[in-house]
Amino acid sequence: MSSTEEKSLPSPPVVRLRVPTEEDAYAWHEVFDDPEVMEFHGGRAAELSVYEELTARQRKHDAERGFCLWTLLDEDDRVLGFTGAQPWPHAWGPVGEVEIGWRLARSAWGRGYATAAARATLDRVRAAGLEGVVAMVDARNERSVAVTRRLGMRLGETFVTPVGGREGYCFRLTL
Repeated sequence: MSSTEEKSLPSPPVVRLRVPTEEDAYAWHEVFDDPEVMEFHGGRAAELSVYEELTARQRKHDAERGFCLWTLLDEDDRVLGFTGAQPWPHAWGPVGEVEIGWRLARSAWGRGYATAAARATLDRVRAAGLEGVVAMVDARNERSVAVTRRLGMRLGETFVTPVGGREGYCFRLTL
C-alpha cells in the first residue's frame, strides 16, 4: 500500500469510556429502546430499573476488579451505549471467565465505534491483569462476529442458549 493509500484510510473514531453514573441508566435505557439494537438481547429494552441495577453493579465491578461495562461516549460526549468486561453472569457457558461485550445505539453502527471501544476495553483488562477473555455472540449477529475477528479473537466453541434455543459462538482471546 502506498503512502497516499494509507492517508485515505479512515482513522478510528474517538471514544471515551467512563464508569457508569446513575444518570447513565437513563441514557442506556433510551439508546437501547430500539428493536434493532435489542434484536439479539431479547428484542426490546429492559425496564429502567434493570439499567439502574446494571449501572450500580458495574460501578461495583470497577471498584473491585478494575473493569466493568463502561459507558461509551463519542467525541462530543454523547452516550452511545456500553462496552467493557464483566464476569460471565450465567450458570451455563464460560462459567468463571470474563466476557467482553458491547451494545451501541443504532446511530453508532458501521462507524468503527464498537471495534475502537472493544480495543480500549482490551487495553484496560490487560492492565487489570487478566490473561484472557471471551465474547459470547449470537450466531446471527454478523456485526458482532466481525468485531471479534477484528480483535483477533478465535472461535472456541458453539453453544445453544438455554432460553430460546439459539445458536451462539464463544470467541476467545489470550491477552
